[in-house]
Amino acid sequence: MKISIIGAGAMGGAIAEGLIKGDYIQNEDICVSDPCRQTRDKFSTLGITATPSNQLAAQGADIVCVVVKPWLVEQVLKSIKDVLDYEQQILVVVAAGVKSDSIREWLSVDGKMIPTFLCIPNIAIAQLESMTFLVPLAEVQAQQTEQVVTLFNTMGQTLITDEQHLAAGTTLASCGIAYAMRYIRAASEGGVELGFKADQAKEIVMQTMLGAVKLLEASGLHPEAAIDLVTTPGGVTIKGLNEMEHAGFTSAVIRGLKAGAK
Repeated sequence: MKISIIGAGAMGGAIAEGLIKGDYIQNEDICVSDPCRQTRDKFSTLGITATPSNQLAAQGADIVCVVVKPWLVEQVLKSIKDVLDYEQQILVVVAAGVKSDSIREWLSVDGKMIPTFLCIPNIAIAQLESMTFLVPLAEVQAQQTEQVVTLFNTMGQTLITDEQHLAAGTTLASCGIAYAMRYIRAASEGGVELGFKADQAKEIVMQTMLGAVKLLEASGLHPEAAIDLVTTPGGVTIKGLNEMEHAGFTSAVIRGLKAGAK
């Protein structure tokens, strides 16, 4: 299977890095296109093909991933339209807020569309730990969905959803990774106030978060049930939790997520 990634910025570059780190796709079958020479040189040294031409990248790939800023999607799709093989290739569009109706308008040829997925991963895909959302459009066959899901599952977890829920998925997982990092920053600063050095505090918080995730995965418990296991009546944990709630912790998280989904 050959994969091309058009746009090797933060997200496109993260996808490329994930493919390189994984063992599902051989490096010689990965191609990126990007206008920045420095970016191309970076990926060339990692053993994959890098080109400034979107058209060259799109030709011959089994899966073409367009990973550019939303306002550039129309321009890029129209620029590769004539070289896309609507019978043999699959298109994956990674751009928040771009609607399927718009993609159809830009790419439809006599009412025919290339099999297309809307896709939102997060940047942890570079470490094979993404939470990725996929929306297959009407022309996609079941085996093509299986093929794309299998690909992204090698770089984390994948959820098939509908277009209506893609914005919610974006804020919960793609934006959500930034929210998690903000908690790490805040807790690390608290650790400094408690007397740890900054680097020590960050390591403590990251390991604690990793442990929390592993416990929930292993036990299947609801987070609140897991919290109860470490919350002694009258103890320090419940005092800390209540202070956070007095400051609006849960409400602030929910409001932030809802704001991001608008």
